[in-house]
Amino acid sequence: MNARALATGVHRPEGVALNPTEVDDMTEPIPQLLDAGRLLPWTSPEGKPCYLLASDGTGYVSRMADRIEAEQLASAAVLLEEAGQLLRTRTWTPGEIHLLAVDLAMSLTNVRRVAVSRGARLPAPAHETPDREDREREATRPT
Repeated sequence: MNARALATGVHRPEGVALNPTEVDDMTEPIPQLLDAGRLLPWTSPEGKPCYLLASDGTGYVSRMADRIEAEQLASAAVLLEEAGQLLRTRTWTPGEIHLLAVDLAMSLTNVRRVAVSRGARLPAPAHETPDREDREREATRPT
C-alpha cells in the first residue's frame, strides 16, 4: 500500500494505478461502453477508464468496485470535514492549502467517477419528461 492510500484510507487492488499529482488523468468515459458495462472506480496504469462488461453485479470485481466506491465516498466525507476545520482556523500555510486543493481535486475526481458509473446504471425513465422547449411551446400555444 502506498503513502497516498495510507493517508486517505482508500485501498486499491494490486496493479491499479494511483497518480495523486495528476487529478485530470481520467479521460472522459466512453458512452458506448457505459451503455454496455460499468465504469469502475479506478483507472488503468495509463490513466484511462476501466470498464466491467457483461456483469450481473454480483461477481468478485463488482463487489470489489462497490467496496472501493464506498471507501472513496467515505474518504470524501472525511476530507470535507477536515477541509472545513482547516479553513475555519484561518491559520493555514500555503503548503497546507496546496495539499488540501490536491486532495480535494483527487476526491472530486473519484466522486465524479462514482456518480457517472452509478448514473449510467440507472434504468431509463418509464416516460419522457418534457424538456424546457416543450414547456415553453405549451405555455405560448393559444387555447
